[in-house]
Amino acid sequence: MMKKLFKILAFIIFTLLLISFFLYAFGYGYIFKAVKTTYLTGHKTAFIDDYPYFDNHTIEKSKSIQQWSLKEDYNQVKATSKLDSLNDELETAAFLIIKNDSIWFEKYYYGYDAKSKTNSFSMAKSVVTALMYKAIQDGYLENIDQPVSHFFPQFNSRLSLGDLASMSSGLNWNENYYNPFASTARAYFDENIREQVLELEVVKKPGEEFKYLSGNTQLLGMVIEKATGKTLSEYLSKSFWKPLGMNDDGLWQLDSEKSGMEKAYCCISSNARNFAKFGKLFINYGEWNKKQLIDSSFIAQASNPRFKETPYYGYGFWLSDYRNKDIFYMRGVLGQYVIMIPEDDLVIVRLGRKLIRPENDNKHYKDFYMYIDEAYKMLENAS
Repeated sequence: MMKKLFKILAFIIFTLLLISFFLYAFGYGYIFKAVKTTYLTGHKTAFIDDYPYFDNHTIEKSKSIQQWSLKEDYNQVKATSKLDSLNDELETAAFLIIKNDSIWFEKYYYGYDAKSKTNSFSMAKSVVTALMYKAIQDGYLENIDQPVSHFFPQFNSRLSLGDLASMSSGLNWNENYYNPFASTARAYFDENIREQVLELEVVKKPGEEFKYLSGNTQLLGMVIEKATGKTLSEYLSKSFWKPLGMNDDGLWQLDSEKSGMEKAYCCISSNARNFAKFGKLFINYGEWNKKQLIDSSFIAQASNPRFKETPYYGYGFWLSDYRNKDIFYMRGVLGQYVIMIPEDDLVIVRLGRKLIRPENDNKHYKDFYMYIDEAYKMLENAS
């Protein structure tokens, strides 16, 4: 009996060693880091508190912190029962409503508070797009029509910076989130994202149609890094983090300490009050404290659709006409939102662990609509 058990154990060990050998041999060794970071920490996928498991660059804050002002009736109107129930169900970390220039409502859940850092996930795509426009304004880049090949000659000369920002590159990036062998999993857990991105090819004509690919933003981040001669974290600190007077240093996940490349398509760790400042900056079309940090024409372009066929995306921002209002917003994969509604001077911020997937072919998640509805109900209760 013992001999049989020993043979079974030896077979299992041999099989595992063989699988490990082939995974490493074919470039999938990052899967072991993925398992260690997720399943062995009690998660099934990337999670909002995962920044300690990765190398990070610091996004330095200014010595002069600009605190949010609070409305006279700050937190006097309670969350609706539906909002509280939704936030409990979806394990919300933070929910803020910014009205005009002040915080009107603010609530934290599950032990999080105003200084808690959580992962932005793909909200970072909007930030990187803003950095692109800032680099144009600063003279590092020409315009959104500048070819990517000016920086990386191996790419098709028809591929432009604007194609990357508007998700119309034609690159052969596999965006599947549930396939451990797909591009997104490798980008998240492997140790040389530059190498991965420079292996990509343009397989469809750029600038023709929308297709959401995280590789677009990663390549755009590499262009900005090369053009400015600064890391993305350094350029973000100088361009926005310090001028906005963020209340804390941010962190931007890297592929590895050795490579030192930020995951441009995701993974800025900060708190709700800081993310809200981006919403206020964008809703003010680039103005902050009477200073124009980024040209208003850039925000106007980014917050409008590039293609008539896909009116739900502009340049780095998701777009909606819900409640007959022009809405643009930043979005992360687990229901991270900075929702901007210019006509009502309203910014809604939600950070958390879960979301409700869209119904049918809707490009907006179901909870996105619910957060807006409940915010307006609260504002109506106040009046």
